[in-house]
Amino acid sequence: MPISIRIGNQDLTVDVSSLGAEMQALTSSDGRSWLWTGDAAFWTGRSPILFPIVGKAPDDKIAIDGTVYPMAQHGFARRSEFALAASTETMCRFELAASDATRAVYPFEFQLAVVHAVEGRALTVTAEVTNRGPKPMPFGLGFHSAFAWPLPDASGRDHIVTLDNQGEPGLVRLEGGLINPAPLPSPFDAGRLVLDHAMFEQDAMIFPSGTGEGLTYGAEGGPAMHFHFENLPNLALWTKPGAPFLCIEPWHGTAAETGGSSELSKRPSTTILAPGAVASFAFTVEIPQ
Repeated sequence: MPISIRIGNQDLTVDVSSLGAEMQALTSSDGRSWLWTGDAAFWTGRSPILFPIVGKAPDDKIAIDGTVYPMAQHGFARRSEFALAASTETMCRFELAASDATRAVYPFEFQLAVVHAVEGRALTVTAEVTNRGPKPMPFGLGFHSAFAWPLPDASGRDHIVTLDNQGEPGLVRLEGGLINPAPLPSPFDAGRLVLDHAMFEQDAMIFPSGTGEGLTYGAEGGPAMHFHFENLPNLALWTKPGAPFLCIEPWHGTAAETGGSSELSKRPSTTILAPGAVASFAFTVEIPQ
């Protein structure tokens, strides 16, 4: 059975499940809840970790050096039981290692460690991938955290995503779960995007590049959360139209492209990790006063 670990300080409390090493709650000391609740009426996820793929594969199959393996959307980590490796009052580390079950669909000796750590009013979530095997290891890694929309005490206000770099990154859309690489006009204006549920009637908005290393998600004249990303060049925004959450998804790797190769190593932004190497990916979110 999954276990739940609670970490925190005088400002924040974070609950993390061993199932998927998934954050279950992010609460400030005044009782305000910033993370989506996982209401099954809309979406049961809260903050899944995506590994070893982000998004879908054609016919839910990937190829590795020409051999075909089944692979569900977003990979298997989010449905895997992690082992608690370490915990303190303000940090917990869960680990997932290769097993017979994972080797049947992903023939690599890997370790995936997910660390949640709080400091002041900031939470940092770090994913470390280690290649313990003898051959180069391709993978995608992504975060899929869902936050309240509207934010606490912000009902009725416009909600806005503002890029730190004030960019206007190109948009791509999904077609049958795969990325249509044809670029579309950016919905950002000088780094500013006023959110509307109609934007998500065609599924996620995906930005392959140009979103930079940080953004603010906030309500006009109300609370705002600031995010910083490390080694996560791709960004998606997603909700189910009408659902009270917004997923802010920094990735390193995306879904396969329509008409593209089924080889995992040829997916956009795939990481190929040398034997013995470690790759780290992280996001930090600061919770407002």
